[in-house]
Amino acid sequence: MDMNIQKYRAFLKTVEYGSFTKAAEQLHYTQSGISRMVQDLEREWDVSLLERGRRGVRPTSDGLALLPYAQRVCREYETLQEQIDKLHGLQSGLLRIGTFSSVATHWLPNIIQAFQKDYPKIDYELLLGDYREIEEWILEGRVDCGFVRLPTRPEFDTILLAQDPLLAVVPEQHPLAAYSEIPIPLLCKEPFLLLEKGAKAEMSAIFEQYGLIPNVHFTTWDDYAIMSMVESGLGVSVLPELILRRIPYRIAIRRLDVPASREIGLAMREKGAAPLAVKRFLDYLQYR
Repeated sequence: MDMNIQKYRAFLKTVEYGSFTKAAEQLHYTQSGISRMVQDLEREWDVSLLERGRRGVRPTSDGLALLPYAQRVCREYETLQEQIDKLHGLQSGLLRIGTFSSVATHWLPNIIQAFQKDYPKIDYELLLGDYREIEEWILEGRVDCGFVRLPTRPEFDTILLAQDPLLAVVPEQHPLAAYSEIPIPLLCKEPFLLLEKGAKAEMSAIFEQYGLIPNVHFTTWDDYAIMSMVESGLGVSVLPELILRRIPYRIAIRRLDVPASREIGLAMREKGAAPLAVKRFLDYLQYR
């Protein structure tokens, strides 16, 4: 779907429900994603579309003037898209995606829910693996596209999706939990639990940059195993923020005293030659 149409829909639904949150529920996006789409439209058109107040959201006079035109564009686009998709056979098909656990848990459900609303007859095959396995699946054609850590193989076409901060995790009662930002030399003095997903660990480059060697006691690709071990007092670790959403573990999560993050992207062998279902799917990623 053209990304401007997504923005128009976000604007229309927000006006309809008087709420970014309710519009997000209807369109299967996050509230912040809907808000950003409307803000993008306001920048592009150089007008204020919505008044945001304690009682909710309502259109400005300019927003009301533009509302019927946005409605008309959306209706015409949907008619056009139906005809195009019929020509290309997008009424059915299979979308094969390689992914790692945190993306599969926290991003894909909302993305697929939104995509499925517009393309209900598309089926999905999700392969969960580590970074290296996903790269191999893309290379072999086992998946149409895959979520990876960037940089990846130079022969792939990639799209940067997010900078995912790296955060320290320590037991709740650990002395380091008293810090708001934990100095990484202090982490190296504790038993360290290292997350490796089939490639060099995200935190390894940071340690090397500062000439530090962590006291690694345990290495695994399973982020949930690391959180459980931290909760049990077996050590400390550094994990990406995306992994740490809605967790059931009693652990303290703190920022590091130095900038640290991983880049998450989507990779495929050749974007121009990708199946139509993949090209349509790409439009749903920006406002996950």
